[in-house]
Amino acid sequence: MPGNGLRARRCRRTLAAVLLLALAGSACTVPGPGERGGADSGAERRSAKRQQAGPAGSPADRAERVKRAQVARAAAARKWGLDGTPLAAPEPPAVKPRITTRKGFEVEGADQLPPVFTTVPVDQRVVFLTIDDGREKDPELLRMMTELQIPYSSFLSDYLISDDYGYFREMRDRGVSLHNHTLNHRYMPGLSYAEQKHEICGQQDRLARRYGTRPPLFRPPYGNYNQDTLRAAKECGVKAVPLWAAEAFPDHMEWREWDRDLHPGDIILTHFRGTDEWEGSMADMIREVMRTVTEKGYAVARLEDYV
Repeated sequence: MPGNGLRARRCRRTLAAVLLLALAGSACTVPGPGERGGADSGAERRSAKRQQAGPAGSPADRAERVKRAQVARAAAARKWGLDGTPLAAPEPPAVKPRITTRKGFEVEGADQLPPVFTTVPVDQRVVFLTIDDGREKDPELLRMMTELQIPYSSFLSDYLISDDYGYFREMRDRGVSLHNHTLNHRYMPGLSYAEQKHEICGQQDRLARRYGTRPPLFRPPYGNYNQDTLRAAKECGVKAVPLWAAEAFPDHMEWREWDRDLHPGDIILTHFRGTDEWEGSMADMIREVMRTVTEKGYAVARLEDYV
């Protein structure tokens, strides 16, 4: 009917007018150059920043993370009285280097036993910090190393840590790997095979029970060992025996190598000691070792990423 056609045309004209008004209104809400946006503009800025840093895991993303970490590390270095900011370690290798026994450190059948070494074979200017025994339990050390983001590995003797297992549990929870330094810190070559196996396997069992893992690394007390030591270590599940190329104290460094210097991949030894045995605290020791390491252009890397 004619009346129906007229009503249909009027409805179409009304709908078109409504659409035009809606489009005009939405255009008014778009911020112009220099204008503050709504809630979405903050998300857009965050998205742009993420795009600038690159996708997670990309070189640009890592560079941004390293930059932020170094800013925090610089502030921590000032707080803890370091002479300079510790250098950032490079990304660990995708494939760990092949570790072999250092020449002159072999025992009979060494090729079938855990390797004994003082330096990890790398080209990068990294060194590794290790702390032995567990006598001193200084809470300042935990805070300092966490804030400075310095990795280290601990080699523990049960008779020294048994009065405060919780201290080393907190250390583990902060990302530190806990390794085997025997039950009682005895001179291993003076023991029988069975006695050595008890010292090593017994500590493997206790560390596993207390901290949840059986350590893959073992350091014999005083750095002394014989074939029985390495045979027992292998039987107890040990994969490698890192010794050291340098030793750190609160007021000096001692060196194994003839040139009295650091080299790529060197392992640094120090101990859990306090002012009753040292001329300084553990924090003083860290300041000394980091002064040496940083001045020589090295970063401290995580030993377990390479071994």
